[in-house]
Amino acid sequence: MTRRQIKLGLRAYGVGGPGQHNLWRDPRIPKNASIDIDWYIAQAKAAEAAKFDALFIVDSQFIDATYPPHYLNRLEPLTLLSAVATHTSHLGLVGTLSSTYNSPFNVARRFASLDHISHGRAGWNVVTSFDTGTSRNYGLEEHLDYATRYGRALEHVEVVRGLWDSYEDDAFPADAERFLDPSKLHALDHRGEHFDVAGPLNLSRSPQGQPVIFQAGQSDEGRNLAAHVAEGIYTAPDTLEVKQAYYADIKSRAAALGRDPEHVVILLGANPVIGSTDADAQRAARDIYESDNDFDRKLAAFGRGFGAYDFTAHDLDAPFPDVSAQAERGGRTRGAEIVRRAREESLTLRETVLAFSSYTPSPFIGDPRTVADAIETWFEAHAFDGLNLGFRTPDDLDRFVGDVLPILRARGLFRVDYESDTLRGNLGLPVPDNRHTTARLREPAPAGH
Repeated sequence: MTRRQIKLGLRAYGVGGPGQHNLWRDPRIPKNASIDIDWYIAQAKAAEAAKFDALFIVDSQFIDATYPPHYLNRLEPLTLLSAVATHTSHLGLVGTLSSTYNSPFNVARRFASLDHISHGRAGWNVVTSFDTGTSRNYGLEEHLDYATRYGRALEHVEVVRGLWDSYEDDAFPADAERFLDPSKLHALDHRGEHFDVAGPLNLSRSPQGQPVIFQAGQSDEGRNLAAHVAEGIYTAPDTLEVKQAYYADIKSRAAALGRDPEHVVILLGANPVIGSTDADAQRAARDIYESDNDFDRKLAAFGRGFGAYDFTAHDLDAPFPDVSAQAERGGRTRGAEIVRRAREESLTLRETVLAFSSYTPSPFIGDPRTVADAIETWFEAHAFDGLNLGFRTPDDLDRFVGDVLPILRARGLFRVDYESDTLRGNLGLPVPDNRHTTARLREPAPAGH
């Protein structure tokens, strides 16, 4: 048996995502990085040279002036990734698109196109959008409630996958007699609770069959959605014990649904800080935190999980307000935890904001060996299958690649070269069978044959 190996993704944030409001001031970061396709191409090429599995592009569709600089001015993910695809050959390309504010047919066509452009390297990060202000950008008075968003997401993915199977793999003989075998083209004729979609999709399957489905649910509904449809899962940082429990829970839910748990790849978000010594790295990590340790900014950001709620309307030193209803239509899991803790500990609004934004050192801080040791410990403890890495600057990425990856490779924990030229192949995921081909092969042979 081959040894289990770590998967790596690169999360590119341009001029600064959450907790990086002042990153744009760094002279190493172009002021237009978030809309500079050449900057993304350079990041992608560096990740591919290091044999990373994928480039991951986060997205949302609502902003106000308090949002991080990168959020204020950034490229649409699939447009960006289509450009990157023409400058790379092995790196997976994962884009975020909302199931709440997009139609399944449009999503299916756009991702299938990226999959063909990249020769089988596309992935879809399915989100339900917790920014409640997004609804007003689509002509709706209010955001869908939590249960509706997740029910819609499950049906949305099922419809998209059905459309991706419109053509069987041998539908185009393109011989002297015919271009298409019409018996290998299938309409979807889906009628469900949220969508009615006729199909078929006017695009064939790619070398990896279908784009890879990613998801990032932390709530019970999110975990159930992940167990049903996700092949890659993005999860947020926490303690080792919490991540081990999350890992075991997701894998067991997938198994209970008849899925192979090995075909659900869990990727932990991480922002390594590497120094010449552990002490140097710890100082650097603390300096990074302090550079954005501005209370007014944290207060504004705090409202995002509650549907962009404006907490400045409340007395900072009064008890934390009851915003449970706002959490229901926003980021419910974190919102509920904030409300619960504030109530149980009798925290004021100021104390609550500080408690949930205090400095929490990452386990992946230190000299290269310390960081490699921590990655190995968490990986072998089944807290993740891989890391979705974020770096403040290209120099930080280069240092990880130059100093940490050689240690992981020497231990047999990370690949020396790509196993495949598709995203599925490199993640160890099977090519999904076309449902219509499978059904036809299961049909009994006619009598007399």
